[in-house]
Amino acid sequence: MFDFAPRLAHGRVVVRPIRMRDARALERELNGNRAWLQQWEAQLPGTRPPTSFDAKATIRGLLEGARAGTGMPFAIEVDGEFAGQLNVSGITWGAVQGGMLGYWVAERFAGEQVTPTATALVTDYALSDGRLHRMEVCIRPENLASLRVVEKLGFRYEGFRKRFIFIDGDWRDHLCFALVREELAEPVLQRWLAGRVPEFDRRVYQLPIGTQQPASSTDNRH
Repeated sequence: MFDFAPRLAHGRVVVRPIRMRDARALERELNGNRAWLQQWEAQLPGTRPPTSFDAKATIRGLLEGARAGTGMPFAIEVDGEFAGQLNVSGITWGAVQGGMLGYWVAERFAGEQVTPTATALVTDYALSDGRLHRMEVCIRPENLASLRVVEKLGFRYEGFRKRFIFIDGDWRDHLCFALVREELAEPVLQRWLAGRVPEFDRRVYQLPIGTQQPASSTDNRH
């Protein structure tokens, strides 16, 4: 298969390129974690949230993006068990050399530092051997768990994107964070584990966080 990255590991957490043989595990986790994941999943406007998944087609699309150089799709493992997924998508080369990172883990691994570890591993790889200059993460203000990931890893808050992505039946606001290579005097993972990330000041946010925003009159759910 196409290998775009090495196996990345720290402690119990392994991040590796996703493979076609992950389809069964991916489908099992997506179905088993619907209540946990659905409210954060992007969808096409005018459609309903999916009730079933074609995991093989999903992985095939991710691998096509990897071959084209526009994505880096990873599987996350904990103690050898498939635990979630992390994707770097929308990669632009040329004068930009940046991408957008997104992640999810199964609910049973929440609170075990799996997501920040995986995010730090991939960010460190992407901004060095992966040849990217900038990594961006956009998060809904309601998603406190995801906000805490970028806050504890030292991502820089860049601002507010109004009605940015269609999620859970409406266009949702997002908060944008980023890191560029020159900001990192040491690897993201190393800095976090050593306790050298400055305390994040949530007063920079331009809207309340942790509060569910009401759906607008353009809500397409039926």
